[in-house]
Amino acid sequence: MFYNESAMDALERLRLIGPEADLERDAPTTPCRLAPGRRDLPIYQAAVRGRRVPILKTLLTTACERDCAYCPFRAGRAFRRVTFRPSEMADLTAALQRRGHIHGVLLSSGLAGGGPATQDRLLTTATLLRRRGFGAYLHLKLMPGAEKDQVLEAMRVADRVSLNLEAPGARRLRALAPHKWFWRELLQPLRWAAEIRRDLDPRAYGRPKWPSLVTQFVVGAADERDRDLLEFSAMLLQEFGLARVYYSPFRPIPDTPLAHRAPADPSRTRRLYQAFFLLRDYGFRVAELPWDARGNLRAGDPKVLWADAHLRDAPVEINTAPRERLLRVPGLGPQRVEALLQARRQTRLREAGQLRALGLPVAKMAPYILLDGRRPPHQLPLPAAEDASSSNEGTRISCGRGRAL
Repeated sequence: MFYNESAMDALERLRLIGPEADLERDAPTTPCRLAPGRRDLPIYQAAVRGRRVPILKTLLTTACERDCAYCPFRAGRAFRRVTFRPSEMADLTAALQRRGHIHGVLLSSGLAGGGPATQDRLLTTATLLRRRGFGAYLHLKLMPGAEKDQVLEAMRVADRVSLNLEAPGARRLRALAPHKWFWRELLQPLRWAAEIRRDLDPRAYGRPKWPSLVTQFVVGAADERDRDLLEFSAMLLQEFGLARVYYSPFRPIPDTPLAHRAPADPSRTRRLYQAFFLLRDYGFRVAELPWDARGNLRAGDPKVLWADAHLRDAPVEINTAPRERLLRVPGLGPQRVEALLQARRQTRLREAGQLRALGLPVAKMAPYILLDGRRPPHQLPLPAAEDASSSNEGTRISCGRGRAL
């Protein structure tokens, strides 16, 4: 059922998109609510350029011609669908930014009239937004089957471009989206985007740099293994230069073929993110990750599990170890390692207090390091629940609150 656009204002239609818009996981997000008494909108806090800000996550239309088994917008599902004209969405988004409600937008769409036609409408919306003075963060989705010139145009107007692969390969995709073609419709546009970043000078297209590329997998809906997801992620990092892979935990949607399936375990998604960052930022290889016999990550923080197996009996000397070895120590990330390297150029590190003065988590590091040849004192670990913190931490902020629309 489609709403008559003249009978319902744009804000009301935007509200109807509701929480389902958060299936587009630009980043792990938290719902926002505007000032009391105003309508709830699909605005979420997300990590953008190193801080958490409110962004609008929306679709040009919730009508879709594809029948993906997990998706609330799939063809044939009975619910109220809404559609926006490109000029209407551009005006509404720009107004939300001017009033201080949002600091960015993730713009996607259901597939209506084919991938290229849908992509054209998204590109028109994005171009109108920029012409209306929208200088904030713009994440633009690539549609399945988008053409190469459309990919280039998307990269000219957006700060981030993405296309959801959904599954690690064609066989797994068939269980989720039986009428999508993995290599031709999904991977090829992403490959074109990677080639543009590699081969073309962004300044020739009026940009100081090209937008980042990301993709998303649905976790827990196609009997995929963690190893399948992370091996494909490692390939995307190496060959496509992706900035990020998102792992969206499956949640069952009523009136879909997978409505009976249990939701994904949040701890599984957390481990996948932890392992992904080890691959991207810490020099780990897929084979080094702590796998169980079925090809899934073992329960626990994968970096700590690796360190327990390899560093407890061969601790790292803080004063002499190279950067890549220091990155293997739990509690040390790239920024902390840089601070440590700078400090040891000035003095020899002999006491735990010197590490604390640098802001380093000594208790977490202690079982795996030497300080001038000696182990720092530490307690044996106590049984504890798996660390619930995300590897995508950011500064918490309140949602945008500005003038009423």
